Amino acid sequence: MLKDFSLRINGRTYKVTAFEEEPLLWVIRERLRLTGTKFGCGMGICGACTVLLEGKAVRSCLLTVRDAVDKPIVTIEGVPSNHPLKRAWIEHQVPQCGYCQPGQLMEAYALLLENPRPTRQQIIERLSSHLCRCGTYGRILMAVEAASRGGKT
Repeated sequence: MLKDFSLRINGRTYKVTAFEEEPLLWVIRERLRLTGTKFGCGMGICGACTVLLEGKAVRSCLLTVRDAVDKPIVTIEGVPSNHPLKRAWIEHQVPQCGYCQPGQLMEAYALLLENPRPTRQQIIERLSSHLCRCGTYGRILMAVEAASRGGKT
C-alpha cells in the first residue's frame, strides 16, 4: 500500500508517496529524480547506490524508504561542488564511464568526514567494497589522498 513519507535529503525536506518496503534507491532516483545515485547490482555488493544516512555511508538499495524517514540523507548532489574531494576527482581524471563514481565518492566523503587524514591503507580498506568496471582504483586512491591534504596534489 502506498503511504506518504517525509525525507530529509541534502538539507531539504521532501514529501513523497511510496510503498513502505520500496528501496530508498528507487525513491531517490525515480520519485525524487535525484539521479546521481546509481543502481548497480541491487544487492549491496557494488556500492554504486551509496548515500550517507545520518553521516554514515550506506547502500540505498538495501534500505527501505521507511528506514530513512526523518533521518538526514546526503546524495552526490549534496556534496558541495567546491569540496576538495570533488576537485581532486577531476584533477586526477578519476571518471572513465563514471557509473560507479557517485558511490565511490560518497564512501570517500564519509571517510573524510570521520577521519580527515586517513592513511593510504585506511582509504584502500574503506573503498575495497566498491566495484569499478573501468579499473580507476589508482586514480581514486590518489584523489582521496589529495583531498585529505586539502586538495593539494
